[in-house]
Amino acid sequence: MQISELAGITGVSARALRHYEDRGLLVPARTSGGYRDYSTADATRAMQITAMISAGLNTATIGRYLDCARTDGGRVRLELCPDLRAELDSIADRLAARQSELRRTRRRLAELATEQGP
Repeated sequence: MQISELAGITGVSARALRHYEDRGLLVPARTSGGYRDYSTADATRAMQITAMISAGLNTATIGRYLDCARTDGGRVRLELCPDLRAELDSIADRLAARQSELRRTRRRLAELATEQGP
């Protein structure tokens, strides 16, 4: 299938699909004319990549762990090895720290809004 067909099936833009290819995450076959020729396996792979990106993984991390992705009934899950678990825990820790920082900022904004001027 052509890139526009894959984009329609997966909901992933053609630009994103090209980006995945540039990063080595998606490797479509090529026609004799040099056009990309995507398979249903590429559609599954594109959905796995998208799910991993939406979970906060960058393309370098995805490249290391994409083979751990499984798709069951349209849902993507990861088979966790110790390295991947550590990577996911690190992302969760960074998110928790950011949430704490945002709570402090909100609290300070609320304090500023209620402070009385001279």
